[in-house]
Amino acid sequence: MLDLACGSGRHLRWLAGAGFAVTGVDRSAEAVRGLDGLATLVVADLEAGPWPLMQGGQPQTFDGVVVTHYLWRPRLAQVAQSLAPGGVLIYETFAIGQASVGRPSNPDFLLQPGELLRAFDGLRVVAYEDGFLQAPDRFVQRLCAVRPAAVPDPTPARYPLWVE
Repeated sequence: MLDLACGSGRHLRWLAGAGFAVTGVDRSAEAVRGLDGLATLVVADLEAGPWPLMQGGQPQTFDGVVVTHYLWRPRLAQVAQSLAPGGVLIYETFAIGQASVGRPSNPDFLLQPGELLRAFDGLRVVAYEDGFLQAPDRFVQRLCAVRPAAVPDPTPARYPLWVE
């Protein structure tokens, strides 16, 4: 699993605790302090320099990618390329309207309507939301999508809508 812009590791900790091998990327060495032993940690600025997740000249791929409260449009294609066939992308970040209730307010960091759908149009969308959440008040877009398997399975994929 890959947790991009993982910060202090809220999602990384949960994923590691659930038994997943996790790679966390954040630009702040201070933020990831204390996550040693839970995950492979990469301190890199996703907005400057080369894509930090390369292996043998090729982008590393992961069975799952989690991105929350982070948006850097020039990297969206690389986020998609990081998803292995059959892998799941979970992406949530702020959307237009957020400036009316708080930060971030810079439109460069706020998604336009349907923007996540367009950015990941090669994936199979399992769930998508674009709207207003309360407590705390925020405007968000959420996407859960799957990269189709390299070799299609003749039986229909079962993406559980509820896990007990």
